[in-house]
Amino acid sequence: MPKVTVHRKAHFNAAHRLYKKEWSDKKNFEVFGKCSNPNYHGHNYELIVSVTGNIDQETGFVMDLAILRRLIKVEIEEVFDHKNLNIEVAAFKNLNPTAENISVTIYNKLREKIRQDLDLSIKLYETPRNFVTYSGE
Repeated sequence: MPKVTVHRKAHFNAAHRLYKKEWSDKKNFEVFGKCSNPNYHGHNYELIVSVTGNIDQETGFVMDLAILRRLIKVEIEEVFDHKNLNIEVAAFKNLNPTAENISVTIYNKLREKIRQDLDLSIKLYETPRNFVTYSGE
């Protein structure tokens, strides 16, 4: 039976600050540069969620994309969009909201809701040229 990957693209806009509370502002700037601005900065994130599995013989779907769309809307867009990640998103109260940590957080939120026999992969663009991928490994 063929394995196929379906993809759903989404986006959200969010602000964040990259820093470690226990470091001085000087050290934070040395490590994170302008991304450690105490007044925060924002990104227009582009998200691609990919689900891989066998095609269901009854429906012809790997996963119903309408269901995936709703999951992304409720679990990701409504939680992250137009938010200050450091302040308003519980997952980042004690976790530096780097693109890497955001992608793992998104993966974990969606992994709980998607059948375990399906493979899941996240691609998160922080800018058109900077992006990360994560597939649970």
